[in-house]
Amino acid sequence: MTSINSASRESPRPASTFRERLANLRHLGRLLAQIWRTSRWLTIASIALRLARAIQPVALLYVGKLIVDEVVRLSALHATSPGLSEWWHQGRLDIILPLLGIEFALVIAVDLLTRATTLVDSVLGEMHSNTVSVELMQHAATLDLQHFESPEHQDRLERARRQAAGRNALLPQMLGQGQDMITVATLAAGLFVYAPWLILLLALSFIPAVWGEARFNTASYFLSRGRTPERRQLEYLRQVGAGAETAKEIKLFGLGSFLVDRFTALARTIFLENRKLSIDRAIWGAALASISTLTYYGAYAYIVWQTIAGHFSLGDLAFLSGAFLRLNGLFQKILLGFTQIAGQSLFLDDLFSFFEIRPTILPPDNPRAFPQPIRQGIVFDNVGFRYPDTEIWAVRGLSFTLRAGETLALVGENGAGKTTIVKLLTRLYDPDEGRISIDGIDLREMLIEDIHSHIGVIFQDFIRYSLTASENIGVGRIDDSQDTDRIETAAERSLADTVINKLPRKYDQPLGRLFNKGRDLSGGEWQKVAIARAYMREADLVILDEPTAALDAKSEAEVFARFKSLAKDKTAVLISHRFSTVRMADRIMVLENGGILEGGTHVELLARGGRYAELFELQAAGYR
Repeated sequence: MTSINSASRESPRPASTFRERLANLRHLGRLLAQIWRTSRWLTIASIALRLARAIQPVALLYVGKLIVDEVVRLSALHATSPGLSEWWHQGRLDIILPLLGIEFALVIAVDLLTRATTLVDSVLGEMHSNTVSVELMQHAATLDLQHFESPEHQDRLERARRQAAGRNALLPQMLGQGQDMITVATLAAGLFVYAPWLILLLALSFIPAVWGEARFNTASYFLSRGRTPERRQLEYLRQVGAGAETAKEIKLFGLGSFLVDRFTALARTIFLENRKLSIDRAIWGAALASISTLTYYGAYAYIVWQTIAGHFSLGDLAFLSGAFLRLNGLFQKILLGFTQIAGQSLFLDDLFSFFEIRPTILPPDNPRAFPQPIRQGIVFDNVGFRYPDTEIWAVRGLSFTLRAGETLALVGENGAGKTTIVKLLTRLYDPDEGRISIDGIDLREMLIEDIHSHIGVIFQDFIRYSLTASENIGVGRIDDSQDTDRIETAAERSLADTVINKLPRKYDQPLGRLFNKGRDLSGGEWQKVAIARAYMREADLVILDEPTAALDAKSEAEVFARFKSLAKDKTAVLISHRFSTVRMADRIMVLENGGILEGGTHVELLARGGRYAELFELQAAGYR
């Protein structure tokens, strides 16, 4: 973990150039296309509702002007009778009453259209958030393992996750911009007829505010982006400090205060930076906004004077003052909206740049089928591999053959290359040197999906799914996850059936404590369920990477005795630090520093008196 001091010394990336910000606007088109894919009818409905709302302001102002002028005209008349009925019969209300009716209808329509727009945007936003999340998960599933083992790509994934649900406000914001621009066009046309120079005066009111908003939006984005690693640390500390899996150790080691202090120090660093930015934004925003207020009242004073001088009617005064006030606000809203959208597009880059990541392990142009069954075996021919961004070879010059139907055990200290061999064999990575073949066919000539469908793998750090017991096994072969007989057979083979049958709801029992009514299992019980996934696959090649680490000696012996009997016609790779397990293999290969140190059967290796014999003696001595 990066230390707090070093993290606090890192400075966020400097503000982007105008060209970079302009280039990021291309993501808005991708966002609109994504929204259109989500629901074209809701998108059309949202646009149509805003078009109707766009012309309402000028319509209301103009009807208000007509009403004021008509009231002034009527007030100048000398009525023969003050009674309403007399005015009605004389037809003096024939103009004012329809105008009041129109204004009433417009006011009601404003409310109805606003509510309808909010409803459509809410439903569309929820659907879009789900669409983005699904597309994010689908794309993540296509990426290579290296993208999930790299801190840099973890940061990119974290930023993309945050934006998946955090950019829904952009849709109403962009459509609202279009609505406001139509409203501005109609109001400006009316204002231009009376006093064209007032429109020029508006520029003085919004340009300073727009500049300030653009500046602080960009600063806010890069502050957030620059602190992504620290925010991931905060989330990690939150999970460790308040997680069910870590609670025992936190309490026993008294780590509560330590984690709180670490979290507080890191959170305070981020808080102080955000607070400074917020204060600067508030001060500059208030100063720049005052320019807009002064400009408006200057224009308002001019309109009042022109009305007193007889150039404008009272209705004109009401229309012009209302139009100028709305235009002043709308101009600022539109241009500030553009800067905000431009700022949001910077965040969109976090989302869409993740979608631009492409896998490096690619399918062949003319794929060959995975051999079924495996007849000859698997050959590592002078294989070398380095993990991305490292100079150290994890394995190099690795050559060996795993014969069909053979169980091969890999032994060695941590970092010797055992798990790397498994990753290469399952084509989670491609070798940098040499080739890996099955029955003479290079793995790179096969579809990755085809390889994975014919291999059953269980790692030591298997996932404990918060699903039912049946689903926890069924994920081993998702296409047959509804096949009850296959699931129960897999559980019986791994000895997980004795665990599941003790549960209140048997195979329908939710496992884990994440959700209500879930039942947690011990580490060994979880491991038996995980091993059942490998049996569920009924694969020709089975790989067990430390599969019994959480089992006691008796359970381990039972599991491997069962595995040995069931793997007679299977090709298998076994990784374990327990020599009681390893000795069951047909052949044992000892690895050191990414190469093969020695190989043979358990008896042969003991007789040779080499590294294997040394390790076996060290482990055996612990039981004496």
